[in-house]
Amino acid sequence: MRTLLEVKSPYDGSVVGTVALDGEDAVDRKLEAARTAFSTWRELDVAERCRIVAQGLERFMAAGEEVARDISLQMGKPITQALREVETMRDRAVWALEHAAESLAPEPVPVENGLHRRIEHVPLGVVLDIAAWNYPLLVPINVIVPALLAGNVVALKHSSRTPLTGEAFARAFGDLEVPDLLVSLNVTRQTADRII
Repeated sequence: MRTLLEVKSPYDGSVVGTVALDGEDAVDRKLEAARTAFSTWRELDVAERCRIVAQGLERFMAAGEEVARDISLQMGKPITQALREVETMRDRAVWALEHAAESLAPEPVPVENGLHRRIEHVPLGVVLDIAAWNYPLLVPINVIVPALLAGNVVALKHSSRTPLTGEAFARAFGDLEVPDLLVSLNVTRQTADRII
């Protein structure tokens, strides 16, 4: 039987949702799925990554009002501010999409002693994003979109105060043409320490 994490409203203490905590086996399966996704994702060029990440962003924005409502319920942010955070998150993601090709292009280094050199931006693997509760969209999006565009995949461990937000990211970015580009980890601090 899986342990459930109750998400409580800071306003009145009522339970506004539950998520199943991932045990070690579930974490291992999710991380293995992310590693498998990385083996495919890293081979795509930046234009293809941008196209697919843009689809994930569209999915996320289609659920924007529901996400904002969940943010308000989970952490008490007024709905107008939560809706603004959804829009600001989209703007940051769009900026990254617009500048990805330029930012990830090889950078030439001046020729020295007849050597032609350049800096290459290569994917590293699975990026662990440990997100805070106070800006549940802005903090993770600053990692998620740049990491994906650079050819990495993301394991998102959202705050235990706002785990429904982590699930929203997983629904939007975890089931695209390349599945498991983003996996949501609902884990205890001890399990997070083991992952790190």
